[in-house]
Amino acid sequence: MADATDLLDAGERLGPDELRALQLERLRASLRHAYEHVPFYRESFDKAGVRPEDCRSLADLARFPFTTKADLRANYPYGMFAVPRERIRRLHASSGTTGRPTVVGYTDNDLAMWSDMVARSIRAAGGRPGDVVHVAYGYGLFTGGLGAHYGAERLGCTVIPASGGMTARQVQLIQDLEPSVIMVTPSYMLTLLDEFERQGVDPRATSLRVGVFGAEPWTEQMRQEIEERFAIDAVDIYGLSEVIGPGVAQECAETKDGLHVWEDHFYPEIVDPVTGEVLPEGERGELVFTSLTKEAMPVVRYRTRDLTRLLPGTARAFRRMEKITGRSDDMVILRGVNLFPTQIEEIVLRTPGVAPHFQLRLTREGRLDTLTVRAEARPDAPSEVREAAARAIVAAVKDGIGVSVGVEIVEPESLERSVGKIRRIVDLRPRDAGAPGGC
Repeated sequence: MADATDLLDAGERLGPDELRALQLERLRASLRHAYEHVPFYRESFDKAGVRPEDCRSLADLARFPFTTKADLRANYPYGMFAVPRERIRRLHASSGTTGRPTVVGYTDNDLAMWSDMVARSIRAAGGRPGDVVHVAYGYGLFTGGLGAHYGAERLGCTVIPASGGMTARQVQLIQDLEPSVIMVTPSYMLTLLDEFERQGVDPRATSLRVGVFGAEPWTEQMRQEIEERFAIDAVDIYGLSEVIGPGVAQECAETKDGLHVWEDHFYPEIVDPVTGEVLPEGERGELVFTSLTKEAMPVVRYRTRDLTRLLPGTARAFRRMEKITGRSDDMVILRGVNLFPTQIEEIVLRTPGVAPHFQLRLTREGRLDTLTVRAEARPDAPSEVREAAARAIVAAVKDGIGVSVGVEIVEPESLERSVGKIRRIVDLRPRDAGAPGGC
């Protein structure tokens, strides 16, 4: 088999000076494209007192205004498009559970670029032409399933379009069709693992050797559990529909030290979530992306709300972003203490008797906000183990985060799931309580 470095495409072989020159050329063209063809950007640039020609260096991008999800919703459905609707070959959309959905469009060239980036990602994860790839992301308006599907085909793989759900059948398909790569949300992967064990099948004996996990934050503890229970390499893929879908950044199998951003197509910045100021490289803040090559729907300084930091490249020349540690819009402020779902996840993962599936429920009692952690029990956990787990989680949250919470251990697979993901925050407080957004 060829060495991994022999498989790099032309973009991955760019030197630092070549990359920066290409980025600036593409950035200037993308800003012009957005300004000339999207009324929203023309208005926002003019209001900020900047024009595309004012971008003479990469640092000048900081002078341009941000784009937010609210902007996309305000221009629903086609207001952010930079090409006539007749040139659009595909539409995707968010679920719209917290408001109007966000609609994104793709030209032929956008679909080709997207497929290339997902192919590059699967290769960086350890996949190779000829591999069988089991895609268990949801298909449809969600970008995960079709994004993974077309990228795997572009790499030259055989695709099993399993989509989500029908867990027992997926376990059978994995045994019968012998895929070597699986692409799925990490929480649903753990559901599959539980189903393997429920059926009496050793998950370590399957044909799988690589898992490409995305669409939700996950921790190093979850990676360790998946790798130990399934004997595979578990790596992270990052993307969001507003930027392109999966394939914006990818963790490399040889290092597993963060996700290399495909900077020849997506330019990253880290900003202070409160002030919006660009932070120095290495500092943690909110991730912002500007598309460099998108035709249908260019985005300029799109605020992802994901919290991470940028670091120098290792396995690739492109810069790395750390695994997402949380979101600036799903931070819970509970009695003056800042709390993120990933902090609870770390505690749940190390607690015997519970599965890594949990939900945070916010309510108000009198004038005080209360938070209840609802965690699913493992199928084989007896009542005394579940009770001990609840006590352990209460103590760990109090000791580690500094706030008191309630804990409910619920039955396996009883928490509502959507496209393989569990809704992490359910806010039941009155509307005037200043509630944060869900995730």
